[in-house]
Amino acid sequence: MRIAPPVADDPPVSTSIPSARPLAGLRTALGDTASVGLAFLPLGLAFGALVTHSGLDWWWAGLSAALVYAGSFEFLLIGMVTAVAPLASIAVAAFMVNVRHVFYALSYPLHRVEGRAGKVYGTFALSDEAFALTSGEQARSWPGRRILGLQLLLHLYWVAGSVAGALLGSLIPDSVRGLDFALTALFTVLAVDAVRDLRGDLPTPVLALFSALFARLVFPGELLLAAFALFTVGLLARHLVTRRTPGHA
Repeated sequence: MRIAPPVADDPPVSTSIPSARPLAGLRTALGDTASVGLAFLPLGLAFGALVTHSGLDWWWAGLSAALVYAGSFEFLLIGMVTAVAPLASIAVAAFMVNVRHVFYALSYPLHRVEGRAGKVYGTFALSDEAFALTSGEQARSWPGRRILGLQLLLHLYWVAGSVAGALLGSLIPDSVRGLDFALTALFTVLAVDAVRDLRGDLPTPVLALFSALFARLVFPGELLLAAFALFTVGLLARHLVTRRTPGHA
């Protein structure tokens, strides 16, 4: 009788929980988004209240926040829906308001995100706040898991705030003022943080300010598109000039 050779013991089974890394990524993203998440609360309350005060059911707020997720355009969309605006008009308005995301995609670190599903969601959930939080110096080393966790939490903040605003909108008195300024205040804080992160690169914010003012004076009807186009052209021109200047790489 042939004796079978001894079989090596099975490798020890890992006791680590597979979901530990994703949970750790979400905990890290929670710290990254805490300040913006607090700002989303009054924004969501204002949007949800607008939905119910416009005569729509409360669930429209959650549906719009989850599927549209376009921030400022959602405020505009509610008025267009209640006015029964043509789909073509809604499509044009959506393009004009959100065309800035085309410029965001030029430098957004989506290449760090793994998997087709992750890239698809990362593209869908690319918001102003996500771009601002991931464009800083410290964020250049963040892995894709952390970036996706950040986007997911921002998305959940917006949905939760919108639903809460829709459910509690009737409790907010008409005398309350300032909710509509929350979006402007949030963008102002993000802009200040971005300028501080530039660390002495004064020409970039100056170029952005000049582009916005020039577009406001010359192209008031196409402010966003013209401002972003001028800013992009200015950045490319500065890059070409500095690259040809001795002493610059």
